[in-house]
Amino acid sequence: MQVITASRPEWIAPFTGLEPGQFRKLVRLVAKRGGDEIADGRPGRQWALPLADRVLLVATYWRTNLTMRQIGPLFGVSHSAAHRVIDTIGPLLALARTRRVDAVAIVDGTLVPTRDHRLATPSKNYRYSTNVQVAIDAETRLVIATGDPQPGSSNDCTVYRDSGIAEQLTDRPVMADGGYQGNPAIVMPYRKPRDGSELPDWKEDLNATHRKVRARVEHVLARMKNFKILRDYRRAASTLADTVSGIAHLHNVLLEA
Repeated sequence: MQVITASRPEWIAPFTGLEPGQFRKLVRLVAKRGGDEIADGRPGRQWALPLADRVLLVATYWRTNLTMRQIGPLFGVSHSAAHRVIDTIGPLLALARTRRVDAVAIVDGTLVPTRDHRLATPSKNYRYSTNVQVAIDAETRLVIATGDPQPGSSNDCTVYRDSGIAEQLTDRPVMADGGYQGNPAIVMPYRKPRDGSELPDWKEDLNATHRKVRARVEHVLARMKNFKILRDYRRAASTLADTVSGIAHLHNVLLEA
C-alpha cells in the first residue's frame, strides 16, 4: 500500500520542503530531461510509480536520508525499485549550468561524511568524509557550480583545482577564505605579515567586509545540509556528485520562490 503520493499536495512540503507549485515545476523539468522513459530502457518494463511520485521519492530520500527498506514501503515499492528510481531520477535533477560571468562568485568547501572508503578519508571532523566544493552567485545566493567530490583529507586549495569547479568558474571573479592559497585568481583576505606585525587599518576593514560577504556561502551550505543525506552519505561515492548537484538545484528552487 502506497502511503506517500504526489497526488496529495499536503505530503509534498513536509517531505521535500518544496511548495506544490515549485514541485510541479521540478517534475516538468525532469520530464523534459527524459524522466518519462521506461525503467532501465527495457521495452515493456514500465515504472511502478508515475513520474511525479518518482521525483517525490528522490526528494524525500535526500531530505530524510531514510534507508531503502524504509522509503520503499512508503511509496508502495520494493527497496530495489527505490534504488532504481533514485539512480535514474537523481541525475535528472542536476543543477542547470549558467554562463553568466559578470557577477562575483563565492566558493567554499564542506565535508560530507561518506561511508564509501574508496573515496572518503579520515578528516578533521573525525569521520571518513569527502570534500565537496560549492560556488554561489554573491548577489543572488544561488548555487552556480558544484565540484566533483574529493578525499576529505585534501585541502581546499587543491580540491578547488582537482574537482573541476575552477574550470566552471573561468573568467568569473571568485572570492574565498584564506585556505585557497596557490590559486592567484581567487580574491582572499589579507594575511598578517610573517614578522607578526599588525595589518594596517585599511586592510583590516577590507578583511571585515570580505568576511561578511563570504559568509553567504556558509549560509547556503548550512541550508543545503537540511537535506540530511549530506550528513551521512551511505550510497556509493560515485553517485555523490549528482546528489550534491541535485540538492543545489532544489536549494535554488526554494530560494527563487
